[in-house]
Amino acid sequence: MVAIEDYVARIEGTCGEEKDVIVIFKYDKKDDAIAKILKKAKVEKSISGIIFELTFNGISFRIYANGKAIFRGVKNKDELNKTLANLLV
Repeated sequence: MVAIEDYVARIEGTCGEEKDVIVIFKYDKKDDAIAKILKKAKVEKSISGIIFELTFNGISFRIYANGKAIFRGVKNKDELNKTLANLLV
């Protein structure tokens, strides 16, 4: 079983009305993580293969080729962890 900690370097929150969550993947695992996520999530839009707008199980997020992902509208940390676990399996 894949552990989220194997891929995620850190998780940060954003300020403002909408609570977005920023996930930064470990540098040496980012390409593997991005490939797994792109296989499972629905690509809504891609900008030059560098930025991807995706949806997965009703959660909208954006992932960048540098290994950063921004999840929008995640209710709590448990929901984020479940989503990440499903995407990275």
